[in-house]
Amino acid sequence: MKLIVVHVSILMKQFRPFRSQSQPPAFTLLEMTLVIMVLLALVSVGMYSSSAIKTWRLGREASESLRSVYTAQKLYLSDNPTTPVTSLTNALLIPYLTSKAASMPTVTSLTGTTLNIKVTVFPPVVDNGSGVAYDPSGSTTDSLWDVGE
Repeated sequence: MKLIVVHVSILMKQFRPFRSQSQPPAFTLLEMTLVIMVLLALVSVGMYSSSAIKTWRLGREASESLRSVYTAQKLYLSDNPTTPVTSLTNALLIPYLTSKAASMPTVTSLTGTTLNIKVTVFPPVVDNGSGVAYDPSGSTTDSLWDVGE
């Protein structure tokens, strides 16, 4: 039995990599490559997430501006019930804005352009410049780029 144990220990010493006792074990090139790949994957996920957060934030700010104008429309129409919505103007609604702003709020699009709010419809919408409603979210009830429900 003793002979077998000694024989196994001699075999194990022969198959060990050549490493001196004073050097600590180091990372191999493969392990370092894997670590770098994982870090790159995490950075790319973070960049994608930050882009989505920026898009959501712009939509949310647009919705808040639209809600402010929507409230101003309702306040004005409650004071002037015979006025049709199609005859509303920015000048008529500015005194009714809840933020006490001196001008009508604007919205920044995903491309960075400044868009106006169309007040002649109820509820108000973001005008893309050609009279069509601007809503990149694709839903008119999600409270992003619209008043919501």
